[in-house]
Amino acid sequence: MRRLAHNLIATAAIFGALAAVPVSMAVPAIAHDYTAGTLMIDHPWARPAIPNRPGVVFLTVKNTGETADRLIAASTPVAGTVEIHTHIKDGDVMRMVRIEGIDVPAGGMAMLQPGGDHLMLFDIPAPYAVGDSFPMTLTFEKAGDVAVEVQVEMGQDGAGHSMHNMPAHGGHGQGHGAAKMPMKTN
Repeated sequence: MRRLAHNLIATAAIFGALAAVPVSMAVPAIAHDYTAGTLMIDHPWARPAIPNRPGVVFLTVKNTGETADRLIAASTPVAGTVEIHTHIKDGDVMRMVRIEGIDVPAGGMAMLQPGGDHLMLFDIPAPYAVGDSFPMTLTFEKAGDVAVEVQVEMGQDGAGHSMHNMPAHGGHGQGHGAAKMPMKTN
């Protein structure tokens, strides 16, 4: 009984300490979600890196606040450069292009997903594999820097990211793409 009481007191102390963490800090909300003020970053994930190819990161940003924000940059120690990209239709071909940022509307969300907006990782010195994770810092105009941990996962079709064989649809948990489309790079 004494051991149970001790464990309950220790658990209460831990939760009490966590309650004192300032809201402005990015803290894991539930396992793989992160919060920073009114922003919630949901499940940052990447496909395994293919040697000599760029990598890609996907996630969802929800804004529960009354003021819009904007994702303007990202960085990670696993890549020399991170760029924000989207897909545009150029005739009959989908083409990836670099963009300056991604709006996160007040009371809305921005989805970075296969076939849409995403973060491209260039100059990857050592490939990462399924089961790995790596740190990434997302930079927002208003919320500032938010540290997250990116989980490396495989799509249901086993496809890794390739600039020339990009899935045409879907977000995380929606199959990671069975349809393929032609892809041109800039």
